[in-house]
Amino acid sequence: MKTKAFIFDLDGVIVDTAKYHYLAWQKIANQLGIEFTPEHNEELKGVSRVRSLDLILELGKIEASQENKDKWLVQKNEDYLSYLVDMDESEILSGVVPVLKFLKENNQRIALGSASKNARPILEKTGIISYFDAIVDGNDVTNAKPDPEVFLRAAQLLNTDPEDAIVFEDSVAGVQAANIASMTSIGIGDAKILHEAKFIFPDFTHIEEQFIKSLIK
Repeated sequence: MKTKAFIFDLDGVIVDTAKYHYLAWQKIANQLGIEFTPEHNEELKGVSRVRSLDLILELGKIEASQENKDKWLVQKNEDYLSYLVDMDESEILSGVVPVLKFLKENNQRIALGSASKNARPILEKTGIISYFDAIVDGNDVTNAKPDPEVFLRAAQLLNTDPEDAIVFEDSVAGVQAANIASMTSIGIGDAKILHEAKFIFPDFTHIEEQFIKSLIK
């Protein structure tokens, strides 16, 4: 088997923290009198915290000073982190750990490529940080997806050419970033939304060992 780089997004791929992001953003939106629905939250997948706030403000046609924006960004993160306090391995999405174990047992390189600035504590709380040979998160990059910076940096840390990297993503922006980087994109979620991905699965329970083997032959 060849050695490839397998790069995982975090939110919606390994764990489902989208619900916590939603609650934290909804609290800000309510304060500002903005209606913020789960559908709106879907549009924030893979988007940086700063850009997410801008999109919410645009939704409410609100212009704000940088001082207020900074205050809301801090508040959002504090609220979000408060929801993560009790996270444990039960938060890992079904089928993820068997895939990580299979890759590790077959000497494949594994990285995290996420916009989240809280990736490391989440991986620690869920007990799976030891699977990752490299972690690239929102603290390490300046450009948000669909810019491929996060994935290219992860591949670089794994000493792997982009063409030998496989990316698991649940967002359109993430799939686009993988494609732009000339990596193999695997969408996790709704096929209608993630149609730009090379392969699409509803979740990891639908990914069989034979498929993974086909990627590393």
